[in-house]
Order: sequence, then structure tokens, then C-alpha cells
Amino acid sequence: MSNIVLDIENVSKQYRLGEVGTGTLSNDLKRWWFSVRGKEDPFLKIGETNDRTQKGESDYVWALRDINFQVEQGQAVGIIGRNGAGKSTLLKLLSRVTKPTTGTIKYKGRIASLLEVGTGFHPEMTGRENVYLNGAILGMTRSEISRKFDEIVDFAGVERYIDTPVKRYSSGMTVRLGFAVAAFLEAEILVVDEVLAVGDAEFQRKCIGKMGDVSKGDGRTVLFVSHNMASIKSLCDSGLLLDNGQIYDQGSTDLMIKRYEELGLKFINESSQKISEIKRPRKDLGLEVKFIDAKILDSNNTETKTLKFAEPFKLRLYLKAIYREVQNIQLGVRFETGSDIYIASCLSSDSKRYFDIKDENNDQYVEVSFNEFYLTPGEYYITLSARKGKVFYDQVVKAVHFEILDYSDKNDVEHNNAWGLIKVESEWH
Repeated sequence: MSNIVLDIENVSKQYRLGEVGTGTLSNDLKRWWFSVRGKEDPFLKIGETNDRTQKGESDYVWALRDINFQVEQGQAVGIIGRNGAGKSTLLKLLSRVTKPTTGTIKYKGRIASLLEVGTGFHPEMTGRENVYLNGAILGMTRSEISRKFDEIVDFAGVERYIDTPVKRYSSGMTVRLGFAVAAFLEAEILVVDEVLAVGDAEFQRKCIGKMGDVSKGDGRTVLFVSHNMASIKSLCDSGLLLDNGQIYDQGSTDLMIKRYEELGLKFINESSQKISEIKRPRKDLGLEVKFIDAKILDSNNTETKTLKFAEPFKLRLYLKAIYREVQNIQLGVRFETGSDIYIASCLSSDSKRYFDIKDENNDQYVEVSFNEFYLTPGEYYITLSARKGKVFYDQVVKAVHFEILDYSDKNDVEHNNAWGLIKVESEWH
């Protein structure tokens, strides 16, 4: 007997931008006439890739295009990709919120889904009433809900408010209760979008643990969308990477996270080559400071994009005042991965240093040295900020990207996974 519980074949989803329908009565009639004659929708032959950053020539876009994959029973699959890649659209198709334009979706058993905060909840009804309502929507019988009611409320941690209308719940409380109902449904497939980001850290860990129990303990299937690669890595045993509505790659979780970071690096390289070209959030104060450029200098004081493991390096920041000199500027540097995992940061105020930025044409730069920074091999990014007090003058997200190369001591390679992102120096007694 096959262990395949979910089979997606040639699934595509097309949307029309703007108005509902085709936009004209004649086009609607044309679509209907093709349908009654059993012919293919003529508007499927047009449409463009769903790239939100580019202005297209067609009103039709493919949110998903020719998606094919299978999921076995007990698998936990992480679905990752940039914003607009088609992740949520895919989950909506799997949850039958909308129908695919083309292709088929075959599955065995029940599907429990949590796509948005408060999905299926009525704000005027109490938490207790909504548990029964939401459970019924998901396919649970009343006796099944009653049997699991205490477990659901205990897991959600909202016992004190269970008889209070949901409209008085915070978004975190709502998603707690919604996830608890979906998690305790004995469904063969659990579909979870990135709504868990609404909950606090303790609840997120609790949810990840519960989904792990559902997958590994109960042998049920989990499809999980998240931008938190740490959560994907801890829960999922395989990954699906989407980009512009198509499958970019699929395979092991570690490999897909690496591909995702490479894709992010490629996007940054193609979309903006210079800091001065990056669109940044700013405050119009009349006294503005902006970053012009940033360079990484290796131990030989040479500009580079690659560093050896544990090699000292400098970050040179070029700045300019737009109108007139601005004094006492605090600069900040933040290190993170391509999948937005925060690593470390430092401020010039840590060294009691503040800078006066002049409105001159010549290059002004500030250097910060990193002599003992043991980032393990991989791709990393640097976000820059310039502020005075609580007011940000300029902030450039992922302004600089660089790579740490393999360990110089080959005997240390075996510790790669154990070290994580940073090697910590220690002395044992």
C-alpha cells in the first residue's frame, strides 16, 4: 500500500490583477462559452510570472505555475521562499480555500489548517463557543471536541478567558486557541502558515514541539510555512523552495535552507549593486545623514567579499550629511544570515564614540574593527544604521554581504554542525 498521503500534479493558480472576472462582459462570455464546450480557458494562455517588483504588461499573473510534488505519511515538509513566492497560495489550495486553475490535488484523510489569525472564529462568540464552531468547520464531531476540550484549552493557555467573547482577545490569544483546535484534530495532514510569529517565544516553542509530536509520534503529515529557518530546521525533515510561483528546488531541509540563502544573495546582487541605490526608510528632518558605501577590508587592508575563518577584518562605512553638518551620530552594525537569523550587533556608543558627519563632497568614512569574531563558514549580511538618540537618519537592511570560507585547520571541520553560527572560545577545568 502506498504511503503517499498528498499528491500535487501540475497545479497552477492564475489571478487577474484589479477587478473580479476578466474585466469585460465579452471576455466573461468568451470564458463561459469555452467552458460549456469543454475547451480550455482561453485566458490560461496569457499571464506573467508573479514578480511583485516588476511592472508587467499583462493583467494576468501566475501565483503558482506547474507545481508537482508528493508527500508521504509522517513527513514534515517546510515550505520556504521569499515574500510573494507562492507559499500561502499553495497552502490555500491544499486547504481548499480556493481552487487551482489547472492541475489536481489528491489527498488521503482529513486536512486541518491554520492559515490566518482567527480563521473561522466569530468575534461575538466566546472562546468556548468558537472551539466548538472551529472544530466543526475542521470536521470534528461534537463528542470529539468535548472529549478534547480540556486539552485544547490547557494547551492554548487561555482558561481564564474561555467564556469571554473572542473580540476581546489579543491576536496572540486568538492564534493560540486557533492552533490548539487544529493541533488536536486527529487529521492526517496539518497545514500551518507563518501565523505562529504572532505568539510569544514560549508558545512558538510549544507549537513546534506539538507539531513534532504530531509528525514523528503520531505519524501524521505536517506542511509548515515559515521565514524562521531555525524552526524549519528543528521540525522539518525535508523542504520545498518556491520562487516566483514555481518550485526552485526540493530536498533535505539543510540543503533547501542553503539554497534559500543563495537565492537571497542572488536577489540582492541583481536588485541593487550600490548602497546609494537601495531604497531606505528615513525621516525628513531637514538634517539627514545617509550611507554612501560600505566595504569589508581583510587583514591585509584589501577590499574583499570573502574572509577566512577567524580572520580579523574591518568594516569601512562612507557617510554624508545632505544639508549641513550633523553632530553626535551613533552608528550601528547588525550581523544576520540570509534567512534573517539575528547573530550579533554593535553600536559606536559601546565604545563611547559618536561622529560628526559633514556635508562635503569628499569621502568621509568611519572604520570599525573586528579582531575576535568567530563566525563559522557560510554567507552573512550586515545591516547598517545611523541615528541620533531615538531618531534614525538612515538604515540600510542587508547593505553588505560576505562569505566566511572554510576553516584553516582542517581538523576542525568535524565541529562545523556542533558550533552553530559562532564558535565560542572556552577553557575547561
